[in-house]
Amino acid sequence: MKILLIFFTFSLISGAVRCVSVTGYSGGSLLVDSGKLWYSYSSKYMAKLHEWRTIINNMKHDQWISEGRFTLFCNEYSGLMIYIRELNIQDAGIYQIGVDGKWAINMALNVEEDSCCNTSKRVMVNIGETATFSCEYSQNHNNNVKIIFKEGNKSIEVIYSTGNKEERFSVSDDRHNQLMTVRITAVTPDDGGVYLCGVWINRESYSYSIINTVHLHVVTKVGVSRVTGHSGGRMMIKCEHPQHKTKPKYICKESDGCSERKNPGVQDEWMENGDVSLYDDTRAGVLMVFFRELKAADAGTYRCGVNVSHYTESFTELQLDVRDDAKYPKTKTESAHLGEEVNITCQIPEEHKVHFCKEDDDHICQNISTSAVTEMSPSSERNEERVFTVSISNVSVRDAGVYWCGAETRDTHLTFISLTTKIQLNLISNGFSMFIIICVCVSLLLIGGFTLTVCKLRHKRGDPGSAQINSHDELPTILSDGLLYTSVSFQKHEESLSEASVTVSKNELYSDYATVSR
Repeated sequence: MKILLIFFTFSLISGAVRCVSVTGYSGGSLLVDSGKLWYSYSSKYMAKLHEWRTIINNMKHDQWISEGRFTLFCNEYSGLMIYIRELNIQDAGIYQIGVDGKWAINMALNVEEDSCCNTSKRVMVNIGETATFSCEYSQNHNNNVKIIFKEGNKSIEVIYSTGNKEERFSVSDDRHNQLMTVRITAVTPDDGGVYLCGVWINRESYSYSIINTVHLHVVTKVGVSRVTGHSGGRMMIKCEHPQHKTKPKYICKESDGCSERKNPGVQDEWMENGDVSLYDDTRAGVLMVFFRELKAADAGTYRCGVNVSHYTESFTELQLDVRDDAKYPKTKTESAHLGEEVNITCQIPEEHKVHFCKEDDDHICQNISTSAVTEMSPSSERNEERVFTVSISNVSVRDAGVYWCGAETRDTHLTFISLTTKIQLNLISNGFSMFIIICVCVSLLLIGGFTLTVCKLRHKRGDPGSAQINSHDELPTILSDGLLYTSVSFQKHEESLSEASVTVSKNELYSDYATVSR
């Protein structure tokens, strides 16, 4: 009823409602200039007729009104624009769009299927270089004017058209292959964003069919680092982004176009992602990437980067070489007594810094925190490697486990640690200590049993309802035929109301009970 009232009001005010016919493609988008003013202080609406369904009914004075895939916005000329994303066949029909009390138009939307016009692309370009992307269109639009838009913050602006050209933007139209190619030279971070490739389908209504959507990411390469690890070993990589501490960070492999980006998903917490564990340290601005077990397939070129904004990134190129060396990883076992000291030796290349760590329950190896390294010094040279010793004093139960040692290298933007030696530390229990522990346990059991017995005896003696038994100094007993005779005298309490009698049966051998009647 509300919709009918609105329509009736427009009929009275404006007379006949103008009708516009437009065509879009399933999977694509549609941009239509209503040819009418925005009127900032009046409410806007959009409804689909025949279904009597209101899509937008906004009383606010925003310049961008969006409900799902449907948007009404004000362009730079104060005109009302209609934008529908991701069209589908069910969107076909007649719509009415208007400003309450001012004007209304009807829009007949036809939606067609065409494989050319439902694609969305992702393009990455380094800052300062030239970005190139192509958009395919239907043969029906060979002679239509081609136009490029860019989505902004609650705006859509024309980047390129026949009458509106920018110096760094150019479009070539291959009508034989129905392909237009866009080139942007000397790319800057501001060029990142969403581009819409369109064709001008109705000059009278300034309607445009958006045939392709291109997401352009501008990336800045800050450096290149080369890293070497060993198959079967462990590798920790620390990518530093001190200027973007709280921005989300990632690592990806260039061989697949960085389509699969590994990121922690949460910050300041270790998370597993495939064969690696990641930690986004927002306090230091560092992404830690831990390869739990290096494989030959892990070799390649990576980008270790940070998302500065939605469409701008900064990264360090990482070239990872994984060697299959028979002598790595080394495995050794050490044993230590509780409370004593153990010395662990490892070999690393002479020019590198030593790294020694303990593996946790998630198989992540970080710096020692439970044990102090009391000695770490070179002791000899062997094949351009140096031997260092780690001393763990006053060994405790928590020191048992798996340790790794290796070489740590740092360059301008990265710190990487190649762990090549695995040490299993086992604890040996001291025999004398175990004897003391057993003795203490037995003593505690005896004391507990004795205390329990005393408590029970005191409880029985303190019971006023029980018969008092006075045993003579000498209790004569005669052992005959397996029957034990005992002389017992009973004394009656004054409170007793009757004589008590005791009957003992001698007919049964090994008797351990008596009948007492009162």
